[in-house]
Amino acid sequence: MEQFREALLIATTTPIYIIVIGAEILFSYIHNKQYYTTKGTLSNIYLSALNFGLDLLVLGTCLAILSWFYQFHFFEISNVYLYWALLLLTQDFMYYWLHRVDHYCRLFWAVHVTHHSSEEFNLTVGFRSSVFQPLYRFIYFIPLALAGFKPTDIVFMYAATQIYGILIHTKTVGKLGILETFMSTPSHHRVHHASNIRYLDKNMGMVFIIWDKLFGTFEEEQAIDEVKYGLTENIKTYHPVKMVFHEWSNIASDLQKPAPLKAKLMYVLGPPGWSHDGSKKTSKQLREELKKSAKE
Repeated sequence: MEQFREALLIATTTPIYIIVIGAEILFSYIHNKQYYTTKGTLSNIYLSALNFGLDLLVLGTCLAILSWFYQFHFFEISNVYLYWALLLLTQDFMYYWLHRVDHYCRLFWAVHVTHHSSEEFNLTVGFRSSVFQPLYRFIYFIPLALAGFKPTDIVFMYAATQIYGILIHTKTVGKLGILETFMSTPSHHRVHHASNIRYLDKNMGMVFIIWDKLFGTFEEEQAIDEVKYGLTENIKTYHPVKMVFHEWSNIASDLQKPAPLKAKLMYVLGPPGWSHDGSKKTSKQLREELKKSAKE
């Protein structure tokens, strides 16, 4: 049954991806928008393939671990509509915290940074995956198994919400009215991929933006601050190894600096940009400096 659902999901979404990506490429070409480059698109496909391959390798183990926890579940949701609605809501909530930790802990940012390293923003960037995330993503879904959601349903729901997550990686769709109040939209997600100081580490939700509004990570796209995509320090390379491991290399370099043990731990577990000597700045520090300069 699970294999049939996954196959149906792939069979349904593949033509959708082909149509919408093709339409965006055509729109970009006709209007000379230059949303796509060959190297950028091939890089996105390459990183997606690595992630997908690793995901397949560890899927059985992840399901086994979630199944072990599921045997201790303490809720039973008999209404099928309520079951799937709650699974969508709670899975997106747990993904929000996974995504937030990926941004605020450098160890996990070293994994997630591949998704943000593109200076382009188009539908294929949605496939530009955090290669090693399948190794730990399931941990955030353990509470869902304990709450009575079947592991195969959790995995299926994650795959389904990923479809929506991919489709909001676009510059061709403007703001969507009332949907902006509770859904993650292309406008919200453009902010998420921005390197502008105002926008750093904002709008983490996959399907819903309500978590960001509740927990202080929401920022609206503003015309006065046009989005610039990529990292605060872009990697400027399509090297297949450097794209995946460049932040790990940066961590190794920081650990070689003469500094106390606490500082070395912060270089691994602290927020990206943290430095013991002030040579680099976190997104919070950069925003504080921006606010200070605006007042002067």
